[in-house]
Amino acid sequence: MKTNTIYILIFFLSLSNSLCAQEVGRTILPLNNNWKFTKVPNESEDVANLNWSDVTIPHTWNAKDMQLSKDFYEGDAYYENEVLAPNDWKGKRVFIKFEGVGQVARLYVNDVFVGEHKGSYAAFVFDLTYNLDIGKSNKILVKVSNKARKDIIPINHFLFGIYGGIYRPVSLIVTDKMNISTTDYASPGIYIRQKEVSSESVDIQVATKLENSYNKIKYPTLNTSIYDHNGNKVVSEDSEIKVFPQGRQTFNQSLKIDKPHLWQAKKDPYLYKVIVSLLDDNGKVIDAVEQPLGVRKFEIIGGDGFYLNGEKYPMYGVCRHQDWWGHGNALSNKHHDADLDIIDNMGATTIRFAHYQQAEYLYSKCDSMGFVIWAEIPFVNKVSGDEAANAKMQMEELIKQNFNHPSIYTWGLHNEVYGKTPSDYTATLTQELNEISKTLDPDRYTVSVNGHGHMDHPTNLKADVQGINRYFGWYVGKTADLGSWVEGLEKNYPEHSVILAEYGAGGNIEHQVEIAPKSVPYNGQFFPEAYETRFHEIQWGIIDKQDYLIGSYIWNMFDFGNPLWSRGGVPARNHKGLVTLDRQHKKDAFYWYKANWNPEPMIFISGKKAVNRTQKQTSINVYCNAQDVKLFVNGKRYKTDTQGETKVHYVFENIILKPGKNTIEVKAKSGKKVLTDAVEWILKN
Repeated sequence: MKTNTIYILIFFLSLSNSLCAQEVGRTILPLNNNWKFTKVPNESEDVANLNWSDVTIPHTWNAKDMQLSKDFYEGDAYYENEVLAPNDWKGKRVFIKFEGVGQVARLYVNDVFVGEHKGSYAAFVFDLTYNLDIGKSNKILVKVSNKARKDIIPINHFLFGIYGGIYRPVSLIVTDKMNISTTDYASPGIYIRQKEVSSESVDIQVATKLENSYNKIKYPTLNTSIYDHNGNKVVSEDSEIKVFPQGRQTFNQSLKIDKPHLWQAKKDPYLYKVIVSLLDDNGKVIDAVEQPLGVRKFEIIGGDGFYLNGEKYPMYGVCRHQDWWGHGNALSNKHHDADLDIIDNMGATTIRFAHYQQAEYLYSKCDSMGFVIWAEIPFVNKVSGDEAANAKMQMEELIKQNFNHPSIYTWGLHNEVYGKTPSDYTATLTQELNEISKTLDPDRYTVSVNGHGHMDHPTNLKADVQGINRYFGWYVGKTADLGSWVEGLEKNYPEHSVILAEYGAGGNIEHQVEIAPKSVPYNGQFFPEAYETRFHEIQWGIIDKQDYLIGSYIWNMFDFGNPLWSRGGVPARNHKGLVTLDRQHKKDAFYWYKANWNPEPMIFISGKKAVNRTQKQTSINVYCNAQDVKLFVNGKRYKTDTQGETKVHYVFENIILKPGKNTIEVKAKSGKKVLTDAVEWILKN
């Protein structure tokens, strides 16, 4: 097998010039190349005789089969690599960090078992210090399984598939024998809290966890410095500390920033950076970790809304699954960037990353782009009674690993899991997850989500915020029933904090009709896009006019893989996205929300994909947030007769099409700029 020997030697030669590969005092080595991979359908087989292939991390073996049908590979596989441990590592600590493996990973080094991690979505770290042969090549073997298990959340593949593989990056971390902890649930080892936040000042509290594997007490200096966006030091604190050679120890420091530049979400996502360093007697950096700091204050007021730094903030929300067509969940940073750019372009202000912990890079980008984030664990869909320990572990992983991201406002405890009484297994476990969350992070909110519309359901009210998924017009009732449901909640629970955690309907862009049907069977094979469009016109029109809900989240931003479903004319697909799974086509509902949410001037004709027409008389729907909207059909101007659900919705009724080709054009003004959109429809004789 080709090893990483050459790579590591080259790395050390250029280490001083490589800012992306190290933090001062420690070395971080990407370990994503030169992996060998093989499936292991039968454990009795001789591994040496299996068909190995070369792969690069991120990698999943379900990139295609899980997106095509229920007949996907669910089982075991091996990943193997070799790493030369140079002599420089003698007397150092060496760790390996996996950012995501689906879903059980067992690590062996030189054929010796090192450890196991259960759960597909969180990072984890193993200490290799005592397993590596210094100066020699070392075999790294990872046995991976994506089998659904009753003791690991999620316990099935029903709502979304558990992709198998090492699908997020891998790295080696080399530190001094005294270091900032890497093994506290793979957290950065430092935890930043902010108190008394205002435009006048903010109190910053930093807790740093240290480990000392020397055989004696050490007396380093712990320095915490905060830098502004331009790299200028704002404030710094030095502490002379005593670190025992036993156990992990926590050291607390307090700093104050006067006249802080506040993090104002998308309006101004200003970030400081916090660098925590360990220094020896000569001032040399032993170890250091950098983390973001966005100075902000989140506040939720029941029955009123969400506040950022004392001002009410619009919660224009979408949910996001992480898989792409042909890639599964093995995504590059470019994929994450593309998704966030699409969400940003639509005008969303908040994202629910459902239903599991997503890439650390993604949370970091949300910090810098200014999205307000809901992060959650995959306690979802069904309860086995055996998942409590794993759910608690994943809760702790989620919070500790993402504690310092200023964009995160709430931790999600569960989604659509139920019990029969307020004191049974599910309700009690939810309470325990809430207690873990509030103990680890007293400053953020918690939320749990029910799929029924009843506030008094036995599993409700175990968190700070009650999320409720409502699919009126899809799974239950009529589309417009959302309005009376919100009114009922406001009347009976006026001071409760309630979020519409999911709402949506399926839409297949290959299914085009001129007029949206009054209903669509949710488990059928025909999902006309026009129905999804009309659904969102009505429901956002309702949401936009009410003030009770804290926020709302569209299910979903993107179509996603769902291997156990076969609906909407495409197997293994959930069609509720506003954008297709390959990210190539934006549905009409995307432009509906863009017109309502994004202040950038735009104009859009809805229904453009329904090119072939049979109705001579028709209506034309236009979304426009500019002024003086005009419609021209075959050169003839028509005036609008009706305003739709919101002020950006223009409905032109009783439009007469001629046989054959019809040119539809709309215009509007934005200052001196003229906005246009056009389409050709063909009326059959």
